[in-house]
Amino acid sequence: MAKRIYIVDDDEPVRCSLLTLLTLRRDFDAECFASGDAFLDAAPKLDPGIVLLDLRMPGLTGLEVLATLRREALPFLCVIVTGHGNIAVAIEAMKRGAIDFLEKPYDHMTLLETVERAFDRLTRAGEDAARIAAAQKQIARLAPREVDVLCGLIAGKVNKVIAHDLAISPRTVEVYRAHMMTKLHVQSLPDALRIAFAAGLVH
Repeated sequence: MAKRIYIVDDDEPVRCSLLTLLTLRRDFDAECFASGDAFLDAAPKLDPGIVLLDLRMPGLTGLEVLATLRREALPFLCVIVTGHGNIAVAIEAMKRGAIDFLEKPYDHMTLLETVERAFDRLTRAGEDAARIAAAQKQIARLAPREVDVLCGLIAGKVNKVIAHDLAISPRTVEVYRAHMMTKLHVQSLPDALRIAFAAGLVH
């Protein structure tokens, strides 16, 4: 499957240059947008990928595009393409969610290395998202009281204390705990805790 790259820049020569360099790689599939507005209009229908994003464009700026992507949790990672002397602005963009920046003028190897780093990050992000979704699905199988018992165990409480907190008997806590372990398909509390952490149950 081709790696998707989206070039968002109002400067046509820059778009053409990036497109030419990137499509030398057969595993890259690049698409150009002349404005942030055009990209965001299309974004909900696009495959996940890397965005090479100019900061200064008519209409929405690069920073505004970044803010929208973050707010709507769209599946893209952004690399800022910046002119010489705009490093401070690029750093500000990274604080707002960009993962890297590419300074003009750039050579072919620097471009490819930057894009490959971004794809490595995108792959890890996808794996993390899948792991979180799987853990949340497992936690969703639990009854409310089983979640309460799990939270008590996470807090380091013994069965007797959990029973007191929930106004139930220690024996009932043991039953809920056994059901919880069975539903999570785990044999030990540490395994249950790993799922709880992945699901965001532990903060």
